[in-house]
Amino acid sequence: GKYFVKHCLDLGHFVTNVDVVNYAADRLANAQFLKHHNYRHLKEDIVSLSHLPESDFIVNFAAESHVDNSIADNRQFCHSNILGVQRLLELARAKQSGAPRFVQISTDEVYGDILQGRHNETDPLRPSNPYSATKAAADVLVLGWARTYGLCYNIVRMTNNYGLNQYPEKLIPKSAWRMRRGLPALMHGDGSYLRSWLHVEDSVQAILTVMEKGEPTGIYNVHGDTELANIEVLRRLAVILGVAEKDAYVQIPNRVGQDIRYSMDDSRIRALGWKPQRDFDLELRKIAGEDDFRRFL
Repeated sequence: GKYFVKHCLDLGHFVTNVDVVNYAADRLANAQFLKHHNYRHLKEDIVSLSHLPESDFIVNFAAESHVDNSIADNRQFCHSNILGVQRLLELARAKQSGAPRFVQISTDEVYGDILQGRHNETDPLRPSNPYSATKAAADVLVLGWARTYGLCYNIVRMTNNYGLNQYPEKLIPKSAWRMRRGLPALMHGDGSYLRSWLHVEDSVQAILTVMEKGEPTGIYNVHGDTELANIEVLRRLAVILGVAEKDAYVQIPNRVGQDIRYSMDDSRIRALGWKPQRDFDLELRKIAGEDDFRRFL
């Protein structure tokens, strides 16, 4: 979300950022945004939000997103990811001067895993864990509001994002942080599970492309070009950091309901002229050198 806000501010757009500022919030980024005359921050929970300013778009990044946390306790995920979306949809619908287009940022996980081939936008949703179930529920809410109330919408389904200044609970920053301190990264099972990686800057460009060129009612997959087993990601990090593979990671039990592979067909958004630009290995090297996470304190 913060990368998207920065791009919009740099383009001269007026941005109202509604953020509850939870444990993963980047406080340094918000402090920098407040220097812009075209930025406003509302510290509120979207579930209890009573008003939104007039706008052309509502872009919803707000979500609890850590799968392990959702397995341990799913209540906050239902609160933010389902009830929060319902509230935003109602606020959008209530606009008197024309409802803004609602852009829901979703995930490839709503489809569930796929052993061969790729999911397209019309495939059924088969989420495998509480996190992805709440995101799938949010997508369905958007579709229901669109059909019933005529709401203009886009749903943008992303693969795993990575990039600088990511909260260090995610695989890449957390693993790099541990390896730099002589601790092994934690790897579910044998590490053979396949994930697709998309740099956050490429994700932002994908969202902007959908907003500028996409159909005003439609779903877009955003996949990228880098599909790797988790163990391969850890091996590449270890090489960058000079850590022997035997010291780089340890196996931990498989996650309950572990998905084997996510993959999506994103030809629809590529037809709009978007394609990923960032090189995974080059960007991974930048992240491996990042060691200051005080911006989240």
